[in-house]
Formats: sequence, C-alpha cells, structure tokens
Amino acid sequence: MYATVHDLFSATAARTPAAEFLFTESVTARAYGIAAGAIRWREAAAAVERLRVAYAEAGYGHGHRVGLLLENRPAFLFHWFALNALGVSVVPINAEMRSAELVYLIGHSEIGLAVTLPQRATDLRAAAAQAGIAFATMGPDDEVPPAQTAAPRAAEAIGPDTECGLLYTSGTTGRPKGCILSNAYFLRAGEWYAALDGVCSIRRDAERVITPLPLNHMNAMAFSTMVVLVAGGCLVQLDRFHPKTWLSSARESGATIAHYLGVMPAMLLSAPASAADKDHAIRWGFGAGVDRKNHAPFEARFGFPLVEAWAMTETGAAACVMANREPRLVGASCFGRRQDYVEIRLVDDEGQEVTGDAPGELLVRSAGDDPRRHFFSGYLKDAEATREAWAGGWFHTGDLVRRDEDGNFFFVDRKKNVIRRSGENISAVEVESVLNQHPAVKTSAVAATPDAVRGDEVLACIVVREELDASQHAQIAASIVEHALAQLAYYKAPGYVAFVDALPLTASQKIQRGQLRELAQALPGQPHCIDTRAMKKRQA
Repeated sequence: MYATVHDLFSATAARTPAAEFLFTESVTARAYGIAAGAIRWREAAAAVERLRVAYAEAGYGHGHRVGLLLENRPAFLFHWFALNALGVSVVPINAEMRSAELVYLIGHSEIGLAVTLPQRATDLRAAAAQAGIAFATMGPDDEVPPAQTAAPRAAEAIGPDTECGLLYTSGTTGRPKGCILSNAYFLRAGEWYAALDGVCSIRRDAERVITPLPLNHMNAMAFSTMVVLVAGGCLVQLDRFHPKTWLSSARESGATIAHYLGVMPAMLLSAPASAADKDHAIRWGFGAGVDRKNHAPFEARFGFPLVEAWAMTETGAAACVMANREPRLVGASCFGRRQDYVEIRLVDDEGQEVTGDAPGELLVRSAGDDPRRHFFSGYLKDAEATREAWAGGWFHTGDLVRRDEDGNFFFVDRKKNVIRRSGENISAVEVESVLNQHPAVKTSAVAATPDAVRGDEVLACIVVREELDASQHAQIAASIVEHALAQLAYYKAPGYVAFVDALPLTASQKIQRGQLRELAQALPGQPHCIDTRAMKKRQA
C-alpha cells in the first residue's frame, strides 16, 4: 500500500495528528539535555517536512547515503524520515565507535554527509580524511551543507525496493558487513508486528512501546519504530537500559509493550523485590535470550510475559519466528513455531536434514515464489558473501537450533564466531585485527567467555613477542586494552586478557575456534588471565 517509510509515517500522522507519537521520559531527557514529555504526530510531521525541504534544496536525492550519529534522540527519526522521502539511505553510526571503526564505515559506505552530535564531528571528519572520502558534517539543527555529488539514481522512481538503510552487522570473518535494507524490508517488519496475535495482540492507536535498544540496530529501527508507524500509538525510546530506573520510566511513560534483551531481566531480578514491581501497564515483552532460570521468576514477579523471538538483521520480519502463541514453553529457550510465511530447515555440517530433536544449523527463506522476499537486499560491495549466505537457495543463519516433535524451535548456540555481549554482536576477527597492532602482541585470538550479567564477555588470548615475567602481565594487559579502547567501541575491548604460549591452530594454521571456545570457558580466574572488565566503561 505504501511505497516508502516516509509515506507510511505521513499517512499515520495525517490520520492521528493530535495523538502522541514520541514520549521522552525524564531519565532520557536528563541524559540528552532535551525536553521531557510528548511530541505529537503533527509536530513530528512538521519537523520532518522542514528537514525534507532543506535536504532537497541542498541537492540530496535518490541513491545518496547520509550517516546518522544521533544516539536514540528524536532527531534520528526526523532526519531518517525526511531523507527517506528523497530516496536517501541512512547509515546509523553507533556513538561508541572509535577511529578504526569510523574509518572503515565511512570508507565502505561512502557517505558524503553525517548528521552528528557536535562533540563527534571532528572524529568523523578525521576518519573520512583517512578513508579518502569527500565529507561534511552537520549538527541535527544546523543548516544542511550542499551535497558532494549529484544523486546517483535521480532518474529512477523511489519505491519499495529503494535502499532505506545500510546497517552494519558483525560477520563470522573480517570486517562488519553492510546490510542493504529496502523500504519493503522496513514496511514488512511493521506490518508483521502489527498483525501479531495470541499473547501479543496489537491494539490500533493504543499501544505505547518502550525500548532501550539502540536505533543503530534493526530491532529498534525495524520493529519498535515501524509497528508504531503501521498501527499508530506512541514510541518511548530510551537513551539506553538503566536497571535502577527502567520500571519508573515504564510507569511514567504509560508503556504497554516492552522490548528487551536477555541481559535486562537478569539485571531487574537482581534488585530487591518490591510491592510496586507489578505497578505498570505493560502487557507483554518482545525480546530474545532471556536466561532459562530467569524466565518464569521474572514473569511471576513483574506480571507480564517475556515472549521470545528469533530474527537477524538479514532476515528482518521475513523469517522472524516468535513464541506468541501458547504453549510458550517458558524457561526452555523456545522461540516458537514456524508460520506460513517462512520455510525452515535444520541441517548438519554436510547440509543434510537432522533427525529427531538433534540440533542443526537454521536455514530460512520466504515461502512462495521469491525466497528472498522482504529479506535484506544483499551485503554492500560483497556479492560473494551474499551468494554464500544464500547457498542452495536458503539463507544460512549460522545459528544452531533444535526442533521437538510438536514443531517448537529451541535456540542452542551460535555456530558462527560472533560474541554477543549485552545485545551487541562483536566480530572476533575485527577485535583480533586491532589487538595484533599492539607492539607487544605477536598474535591474538578472541572468544566469548560466560558473564553472569552480560551473557558473553570478550576474552583475548595473547601470544607476546618477548617473554614476560608474571609481574608484567597486569601492566601489559592494561596497555593492550587501552590500545583497543582507542580503536574500538568500549564493549568490543577484551574484558579478560590471557597470556598463552601458543594458540590452538588447525593443520592449515587457522585458529581452531572450537578449542578456543573451550579454552575461554576455563581461563578466567587463572593467574595468567587478567581481569580487565573494570577498564570497559562507556565513554562520554
């Protein structure tokens, strides 16, 4: 029905102009230094239209890309919708990114402009210069600078297949991949969400969706934002998850649906129980990865179901599976049963269907004539990786899953080498490439080690160039982590640095990832493994 995200936003704004579109509760308002309270649909539409006109007059159009480093502020949405109206794709930039990451992202995406918080403008321009990209920055309220180039696709109509966003996701090897996401991808996500039934029904123009998840990830961009555009209602976008104030934020905002990651229930349960724990309007939670032991206790204490789901940036809602219908099998890592819009296979390492309830790699595709319908459009500048992901006509997720005789799916583990810390996917190879630049490091290997609060923590096994005395371990470990913090987002830096004589290698001298994972389980607490978690702090 709608061709673009902007079309949908404009239609809902015209239908419910006086209703609340965004609500900024007081904790987020203080964090960002912005006004608390509601922004109504008509106010948002006016802001978007002013920006649309300004971008058009500055020469931005179909095929351009613009970076957005605006955290979870309302300005992110306003600039996104305005640019989308002109056929400009947005490239969300994680505010935690540091120099090496920014050089790669700007060079790879070839963005000519970034809308940024003023304090990061210098970093972005320096990274663009290093990447050799003609580049400008502007603050969210600044005058729009002229486009660096003519719009590449100015002669083509803007529509469902137009690139809407370019989101970077950590892959199994090398640098993060740029997932090209179309208008159709985002529109489908909102439509799928708005049509949920069972435990997760959506009431038109009535829901208030609270989420602390970042707008540079698909969950917040494609699910919580888009369901509000499709079904009406209000988005409560928090700056981030604050366990001590989350429940009061939910009460203040009148939230009726909450988005979560597995780390959040664990943190909320760690606080002393209170008679006010059920004093909220939340009907259900949408998320993934809740610890089995926390699932039932959380629902009993806080009075709403945590409904587990599975999806990836590449799949969007096209292959999203959700346990929104009973029985949900609480506390079993169950994420639901297959629905008619998706086809699913579970295969072994030889690509053969697994039998019984044995785990296998999850392969998915859209049902019908087009197996890629509403999936990502491909990896930017990496046709080979796109072909590999779709080998045999199925999207290979890299996740190990099992299925019971009733058709329920259960998450088992990640086959791919990605560390998932507090909801952030971290490529081990990306971290290793930075650690290997440290003068004391001969070679490194990075793996996940369990963390009671964050799910995974980053553990680095280090082989040093020159033999160290044990008394030097803490000093060198700190130096290595400081080096990583200067190049990478803080959460990617090692939380543990283990000094080892050699890495587990295959016959072809590649890191033996399976052995490394086993090693990482046992290293914390040993004398040669230095705990550096206290150094990992969110940077101002």
